[in-house]
Amino acid sequence: MKARILSYRRGRHTQNPRQFVVEVGEKAKDVIGKKAYWKSSSGKKISGKVTALHGKKGAVRVLMEKGLPGQAIGTDLTIEA
Repeated sequence: MKARILSYRRGRHTQNPRQFVVEVGEKAKDVIGKKAYWKSSSGKKISGKVTALHGKKGAVRVLMEKGLPGQAIGTDLTIEA
């Protein structure tokens, strides 16, 4: 299942480079606990896990093993169903 990376999980003065807010859609509740991975343009895979819902409009939080580059924002992430 494809999902779009919206932004880092952040506060007013901080941002967490390992945690992302990802737009999934109506199935957001069903993907909690699933594995997720992002593939770079060079083919490198960075994996993570869907941890929680974020708001009420179909967004979830994803905790990655390593931080992703800023170029990853706006790209697609794959969630294994």
